[in-house]
Amino acid sequence: MKLSVVCSPIGNLQDLSDRATAALRDADVWYVEDTRVSGKLAAHLGIKKPMRVLNDHTHSSGLSRYLDELEGVGHAALLTDGGAPGISDPGALLVDGAYDRGVHVEAIPGPSAVVTALSVSGFFAQRFAFLGFPGRKAGDVRDLFGPFSESPMTLVYFDSPHRFRATLGWLGEVLGERRYAIARELTKLHEQVYRDRLPAVPDEAQVIGKGEFTLVIEGVRKVRELRAD
Repeated sequence: MKLSVVCSPIGNLQDLSDRATAALRDADVWYVEDTRVSGKLAAHLGIKKPMRVLNDHTHSSGLSRYLDELEGVGHAALLTDGGAPGISDPGALLVDGAYDRGVHVEAIPGPSAVVTALSVSGFFAQRFAFLGFPGRKAGDVRDLFGPFSESPMTLVYFDSPHRFRATLGWLGEVLGERRYAIARELTKLHEQVYRDRLPAVPDEAQVIGKGEFTLVIEGVRKVRELRAD
């Protein structure tokens, strides 16, 4: 029994590694976030695999059935819609249960929107915090980001194309003047990295409200004062 936790492309299908391709071809069943998205990946590879949907709407009874099935198959693969399973998706529940059932879990590393956005932001990331999707209301954003108002850690989060401007506006109030980067449509045809400084918020001409958004907020920078002798 083996469960391969496979990182899948976040946009460009050519980013799928040879090892990930081999694991997906070999697996008897795929556990996926969305069959439509993973179906495109299967079509790209020219294969057909049984797929089981594992997302935020999967009931605990469904998860138990998947774990029962997992014990009976030789090899299964866990996928999310893009990037690393378990990052802002319920894949961690399957992995956790697999360990409890004595299933061997292997990592197939690869693309990650979090790490990719950090890399292209130009901000130091020796220490960073990933905060997932912030809430829809100003109070939710303040509660989530408030503890980092004086932190040197770089912050990374996902946001909706319809909500990212409002979130940035609230963050200007919570975090004060701070550099940020908007990584939109990473690895895709219309990839864009837009950098500015809070509390400024880009208009539609600067950043189109379409696509997938990963945002990076620079941590508090410590400036050394030079003393004259």
